[in-house]
Amino acid sequence: MKVGITGGIGCGKSTVALALERRGFRRLDSDRIVRDEVLAEPAVIAALRTRFGEAVLENDARAGADAGGGSAGPRVNRPALAARVFADDAERQWLEDLIHPRVFAAWSVAFAGEPGVRWAVEVPLLFEKGLENWFDFTVCVACSPDLQLARLEQRGLPRPLAGQRISKQLPLARKIELSDFVLWNEGSPAFLEAQADRLANALVVA
Repeated sequence: MKVGITGGIGCGKSTVALALERRGFRRLDSDRIVRDEVLAEPAVIAALRTRFGEAVLENDARAGADAGGGSAGPRVNRPALAARVFADDAERQWLEDLIHPRVFAAWSVAFAGEPGVRWAVEVPLLFEKGLENWFDFTVCVACSPDLQLARLEQRGLPRPLAGQRISKQLPLARKIELSDFVLWNEGSPAFLEAQADRLANALVVA
């Protein structure tokens, strides 16, 4: 079984995925795959350098020193890259075309390696990219717009930038309509855990 977990940025996808992981699901974090695997690929770094120049790269000399000396290779400066692509839809589409096939390949490898487990996969752009067919069920994690913005501000994202990023996603109301299950993440942690329990039980018998 494969469950795709989506929702607005800051609504709590990771919290729900972790809750399902505690209930026996295997968790895949698509953002982590992008951050730790895709954006570390030399071919991806080369493509970013060609497209955007050195401004979206950084060198981590400490990593090279920790590894025994020498300078580390370039790494992606994710805030700088985000600033470029969220300000220009064409650049954002180019970046998605570059990284998404690599994310899907990582999913395929994981699914093929453990075909009998129950998967909980965090997918921020599940409906935006028409990825429903990858999953047996879809789950939307939702909260009010005010709370969504407040959570993003707590993460250090200024409100104008938070609003900009929210605007690039499908409206949350539409994601709710399209999902098989909806969890409302606006109460206490215990309230969300109770919803995760009900969801896990429903998925097991589905």
